[in-house]
Amino acid sequence: MKNATPDNYQPSRSGARKPMVRDLAEDEQPRERFIRFGAESLTDTELLAILVRTGSRKMNVIDTCRKLLQHFGGLHKMVRRNWRELRVIEGVADVKAITLEAAFELSRRLQSRGNGKTVFLRTPDDVAGYFGPRLRDLQTEQFVVVFMNAAKAIMGHQVISKGGKTATIVDPAEVMRQAIMNEANSVIVVHNHPSANLRASKADIAITKKLMQAGQMLDIPIDDHIIIAGYDYLSMRSEGIMG
Repeated sequence: MKNATPDNYQPSRSGARKPMVRDLAEDEQPRERFIRFGAESLTDTELLAILVRTGSRKMNVIDTCRKLLQHFGGLHKMVRRNWRELRVIEGVADVKAITLEAAFELSRRLQSRGNGKTVFLRTPDDVAGYFGPRLRDLQTEQFVVVFMNAAKAIMGHQVISKGGKTATIVDPAEVMRQAIMNEANSVIVVHNHPSANLRASKADIAITKKLMQAGQMLDIPIDDHIIIAGYDYLSMRSEGIMG
């Protein structure tokens, strides 16, 4: 008579059976804990495990996700990575990595869109609250132009330039062209510092001055220039840089 083999058996190279998540006590399994106690009761590792679903021949999904977090230095750094970079751990291939990046992007969109109503940007806090989730996790600089109507409601926005980790090149003429095409009454410009350095660089100040001059010529004022640096921000208007 042949020995019965459990259906969750996964042999390792040494022939030893690797413990799987289903081997854990029921109240230790991520999905069961989610159902019984709610999402807020789960650790970052357990929530990731629900998305990743399975591990590899060498590691169960909990260990896989724990190692993934350790590799990137925590969740906040991990969400900055694209799906190709997330494939660094065995057991996280294309489909799983794409699932993770998609989940991170949905989270950013929910944070930035609020309740779905018209978005007004009347204070630096408003701008940072809307664009912070979109920009703070990026690994390269992006320069965004926001088109406003007379009531300071967003009419649209456009990424004008994408740069490296420390700088991006912006053409004031292109900014103004986009503002005219979008019939903007005024403009706010926003860019991120991937380094999380909150200071405005000489280049940041110089481009702000050029944009202000171009805006004055076309009667499309630049309301503010906001720098997103991680979870902080700087308003050039509030700092007195724009006069």
